[in-house]
Amino acid sequence: MKSFDLQRMALDKVPLDFLWEVAFRSLYTFVLVFLFLKITGRRGVRQMSLFEVLIILTLGSAAGDVAFYDDVPMLPVFVVFMTLACLYRLAMWLMSHSEKLENLMEGKPAVIIEEGEFAWEKMKAQNMTEFEFFMELRLHGVEHLGQVRLAILETNGQISVYYFPDELVRPGLSILPEYCSERFERVPEDGDYACIRCSEVVTLNAGAKILCPRCKHHQWVKASTATRVT
Repeated sequence: MKSFDLQRMALDKVPLDFLWEVAFRSLYTFVLVFLFLKITGRRGVRQMSLFEVLIILTLGSAAGDVAFYDDVPMLPVFVVFMTLACLYRLAMWLMSHSEKLENLMEGKPAVIIEEGEFAWEKMKAQNMTEFEFFMELRLHGVEHLGQVRLAILETNGQISVYYFPDELVRPGLSILPEYCSERFERVPEDGDYACIRCSEVVTLNAGAKILCPRCKHHQWVKASTATRVT
């Protein structure tokens, strides 16, 4: 084999007109995936559960092979598509009759914020960190956690947010980027401070240097009381 052989790199052993067949095969697999998305009724990946993403990846693997390899026949891929479509329909029917199976296949929504603070114990059980959600919360117009009464991580990865009315907003952890909120190990003045790790809000006196009573972290930011701007 010769390195950087342009003929091998571009076409290898297939004739140039095989590219037309590749185009046709790609159209064929595109149609199959499109039909599957129509069957599921989903409009985007963010609306898909883990089970549905798994189905799409399986179909995509079969579709990729038939699109590029001349020795992969097209009919078996159609059988794969029909099998997955039937499996999906069967799984949906079974899950509609079994809550345990639905929880196994789809997962459960996870509460990540309760009453203006991270649901720390529940989050640890979900094996996830709070910083993963800051961007999503900012996209919902949230400046600090004290504005949020309840936030739920749905099984499709989206976050449902329920807010306190302005008059009930409480001091909370700012979720703005780090450069927007100065961090302290020893607080400079009296006031409410939020633990940057678990969002616990504690009233501290000037000069205090303590560990968070909830998670034992050592850094604090001044708690924000800003109301939402809509």
